[in-house]
Amino acid sequence: MSQRLSDIYAIAIAKGELEGDPAQKTIVERLDTLQEEIAALPPSKPLGFYNKLFNKHRNKSKPRGLYIWGKVGRGKSMLMDLFYQNVAEKKKLRVHFHAFMHDIHQQIYQLRQKQSISQNKTFDPLKAIAEQIASRYRLLCFDEFVVNDITDAMILGRLFKALFDLDLIIVATSNVPPEKLYENGLNRALFLPFIQMLRDNLDSLNLASPTDYRLEKIAGLPVYYSPLGPETDAKLDALFLTLTGVSTGVRLEIDLLGRKLIIPNAVNQIARISFSELCESPLGNPDYLAIARHFHTLFVDRIPILAPHQRNEAKRFIHLIDTLYDQHVKLFASAQTGPTGLYPDASGIEAVEFDRTISRLIEMQSADYLKSDHKGILSTGSHE
Repeated sequence: MSQRLSDIYAIAIAKGELEGDPAQKTIVERLDTLQEEIAALPPSKPLGFYNKLFNKHRNKSKPRGLYIWGKVGRGKSMLMDLFYQNVAEKKKLRVHFHAFMHDIHQQIYQLRQKQSISQNKTFDPLKAIAEQIASRYRLLCFDEFVVNDITDAMILGRLFKALFDLDLIIVATSNVPPEKLYENGLNRALFLPFIQMLRDNLDSLNLASPTDYRLEKIAGLPVYYSPLGPETDAKLDALFLTLTGVSTGVRLEIDLLGRKLIIPNAVNQIARISFSELCESPLGNPDYLAIARHFHTLFVDRIPILAPHQRNEAKRFIHLIDTLYDQHVKLFASAQTGPTGLYPDASGIEAVEFDRTISRLIEMQSADYLKSDHKGILSTGSHE
């Protein structure tokens, strides 16, 4: 039997690695119970033809999974990772939900290509995918569970029904409760049975901690660095590592109006993009809104001093900052100079608008702004 998660949590507190948090402790105790229930399960058996056909493999005493939700920075992912590392189950997978759904879409495409050759009209790729998952895993841990894409919304009901029927145990973290998933989405009424399915199979737990531990990591640190140079680059690199735990993220594609918006460096809901990629490329308000809704924190590298002829770049930067500000996105930036010197020779309408941008850049460095809750609603993306 593995060590109890509550003991591991208590030891981390005693060592000063974690702060004692009553809300976290409640979640830890429920994870303890799930860990014990999983350890008591009999060994999983291969999924044979007759079991699949008659569903005789269904384990009525299968442990209920968990759906852990709460605001950003409360420690949801940290607790799930402690559970995942400690649980005595070898057939397990911990994956970011975006990456999981990206793989599902790829598998659907590949299976449909094969079946189009065989012309099997009754073939259901989602059941086949679920059976493949169940043959490899008993426990699935999803980080950052979110649904805002209609394609995903239509897939999830059938996919998860098959997974639950095959006795998969699921633990998920999310920023929103189940009833808020795909809120205001197109044809949401068709999605509601999936929400009920989650309630039937998972216990919903609110990690209602008052502390944003992510914010504590950056308390007192500057968020706007200038002038540009190796020292500034190193400071922003260190801050990105502090917030994400990695020096470099992964490439992410966001589905946007039938095209792909490429985010070159993303870790969960934190992204790092250069000024050139954001404002010298032909991006517009829909792109900036997608970024602001998808990420609660954005690193922008190497903002230059804008020359008078760079009106297009200036306009894009104005729209970018307006959007980030409106959605309460945390901004960390490196720039050639302070906000007031970024567009020294602006004239006409850009001068008035850039004054607003300067004001917002200054306000976005304040403690009150950094404490504000992100207003964005995530859009579905895919990792590569």
